[in-house]
Order: sequence, then structure tokens, then C-alpha cells
Amino acid sequence: MSVVRSRLATRAIAAPAALVAVGLVLSACGSRAGDEGSTAASGAASCVDTSGDTVKVGSLNSLSGTMAISEVTVRDSIALAVEEINADGGVLGKQIEIVSEDGASEPAVFAEKAEKLIGSDCVAAVFGGWTSSSRKAMLPVFEDRNALLYYPVQYEGLESSSNIFYTGATTNQQIVPALDYLKEQGVKSLYLVGSDYVFPQTANRIIKAYAEANDIEIKGEDYTPLGSTDFSTIVNKIRTADADAVFNVVVGDSLVAFFREFANVGLTSADMPVISMCVGEEEVRSIGAQNLEGHLASWNYYQTIESPENSNFVSEFKSRFGDTRVTSDPMESAYTGVYLWKEMVEKAGSFDVGAVQDAADGVTFDAPEGTVTIDGDNHHITKTARVGEIRGDGLIYTVWESDGAIEPDPYLESYDWASGLSGN
Repeated sequence: MSVVRSRLATRAIAAPAALVAVGLVLSACGSRAGDEGSTAASGAASCVDTSGDTVKVGSLNSLSGTMAISEVTVRDSIALAVEEINADGGVLGKQIEIVSEDGASEPAVFAEKAEKLIGSDCVAAVFGGWTSSSRKAMLPVFEDRNALLYYPVQYEGLESSSNIFYTGATTNQQIVPALDYLKEQGVKSLYLVGSDYVFPQTANRIIKAYAEANDIEIKGEDYTPLGSTDFSTIVNKIRTADADAVFNVVVGDSLVAFFREFANVGLTSADMPVISMCVGEEEVRSIGAQNLEGHLASWNYYQTIESPENSNFVSEFKSRFGDTRVTSDPMESAYTGVYLWKEMVEKAGSFDVGAVQDAADGVTFDAPEGTVTIDGDNHHITKTARVGEIRGDGLIYTVWESDGAIEPDPYLESYDWASGLSGN
């Protein structure tokens, strides 16, 4: 363990990353939608009104419930992007009007609110969702209505839909790079812990397939109900398992209880480092940096990235929402999604869904995380993978990053060890 811990502080070799999902359950910070013919538009008539000086878009996030700890911040970054675009003349000369709804951390509510935004509020696009359960509940609504959802969170992959643009990381842009990083640092065993829904379950299927192919032992695997605050049993099992590291896919406000219990039993990053898929800067604030110092995160964006685009994003966000606020990966992905929609609409010269879909391929944006490009075939975007270390100031600092942006591979088709995961 001393060798592993010392090497975890060093930079590693590049590699792709992500997660995967199957069935209609929960996921993200399934089946291939198109395989069931679900990407075919139902022909539902759009009620989007572009005759005036404004165009409506929807912002659909959990503003209440267990996921509010993460999703309220996404709502704010969507608002910032809209305000900036409006200040710069809008989209096709029209000002954007946001219609905001609360998904209340319930997949059924997300589906209901999506139906309202599309059918009653007549929005041109919807930005939001977090868990894979919320996305999967909304997916048939967007496909049946032939509308557009811009989904901003890293997720388990194994899905694509012509009615969704996935601006967070897919399978080969977050989890696989994190595993490659750990392997490079000498990790030989892992303990898996997650919330009990699609994203963690599917992510762990991928991790176990990777582990088998790379001689990594899985010392244990535990799940806890979404919103759970009792981690005493799980943490005690982790403490006695003697794994080299913990791979953590717990989400929402359960993260606070998990890391506080982890610290309460005397475990530290020096003893047993935890690498998390769903701990960003906002979650660090809630959990407490003192409970996280030295632990790792795997994302595509951190507030500490040094670039003119990120400096502007952070500055504008703090100016709009307060100097004490932080920015995080899902917030940046949501912000980027609004700009990508703008670029697609302007390339198409129309708000029409079909025209926007046809214009999508190759659209780029110089995002705070780096330049991203849309893949018109699978509706995901290129992303740079980054492993970060959480430090005492509450921020996350890159300790490794991929050599440039990684092309999206949501079905892990380029990995022999993943051949049985997608069901293809």
C-alpha cells in the first residue's frame, strides 16, 4: 500500500473512461435506443412559436429532493449561458426565454415536466436531468414528441438517441481512464461502493470486466438506497477489506454521510484512497474538504483548469451568483450544452428539430473544459479525461489528463474486454 499511495500522487498514462447502464432504473452524477426503433420521430406536431422576438427553452432540474444538492447548480449554469447568449444578440436574432421546472429527484416527475415543457410551454429544447433514471424516464417523451433534450451529466453509456445530445462524459471518457490511472499507479485491488440504481450498477459491471482483464481483484461490492445516510456497515466492510483503493459511485446527499463515516472510523486518503465519479466542487463544499483531502475524482472539468475560456466562465459565474460559489463538471457541461444548441441552430438556420439534428455533426465549441465537438452519429461529444485530487481549499486539481479530447465510444466497442456488456 505504501507504494500505491506514493504513486497515486504522480501523473499517469492517458486512457478513455466512462460508465454503462441497462434497463429503466437510475444512473449518472441501457439499451441502445435506436435498436428498438425509438429514434424514429412519431410525427408529433411541434408547437414551438418562432414568430416573435423570443424563443422558449426548458430548464428541468431537481430543485428539491435528494439530488437538489447537485442539480440546483446546473440550473444556475444554464441560466448563465442563456444570459450571455441573450446579451450577445440571442439565437437567430431571438432572445431566449427560460421556462424552469423542478424534477423533484423523481423520474416520473421528470417525465411529467418534460411533457409539459414540450406540449404546453412549447420550448425549442430542454436542458437538464441528472440521474440516468430521470433521463430514461424522459427519453420516450422526447422521442414520441420528436423534441430535443441536452443531458449534461456523465453517465453509464450503452445508449444513444437522436433526440438527446449527451454533453457529459460517456463510458470511455471517465471510468475507463480512471481505471487506467489506478492501474498505472499500481492498484491491484478495489472495493466498489455505489448508490442502488442504474449508473453505479452498470459502472460496476464495467469495472469488474476491466478488472478481470487486468488482474485487479474486487475485494467487495456494496450498494445503498438513493438518499441513504447510514454507511456504518459498508464503511466497516471497506475498512477490513484491505483493498488498495475504493471506487465510489455514491451520488447525491448520500455522499455527505459516506465520507463523514469514512473519516469517523479513521480512514484517510493515505490509508485507502477513494476515487469518486460523482464528487465535484459543489459536493466538496457539502461534504467538507477536511473529509476529502487527498482523495481523487474523475471528471472532464475542474474549476482550477487554466485557460482563458475557463477563467471567463468562473469569473462570470461568480459575478452572477456570488464569489463564494464554485463551478463543477456537470455545471460546465450544462453551460456548454446551451452553447452547442445555439451553434447547431445557427448552422441549421432554423429551430426545427430535424434541421438541428442534421446540422449537429462536427459542431464545435471552445468550452471551459477545452474544445468539444459533436459526433453526429451518436450525439455525444469529444471530451478530455482528467483525474483530480481534492485539496484542503475545497478545490480539485488535475493530477493526470488524457492526451487531447477523447472521441465518444458509448458502447465501448473499441475494448475487447467489454464485448459482452452492451448486449450487441
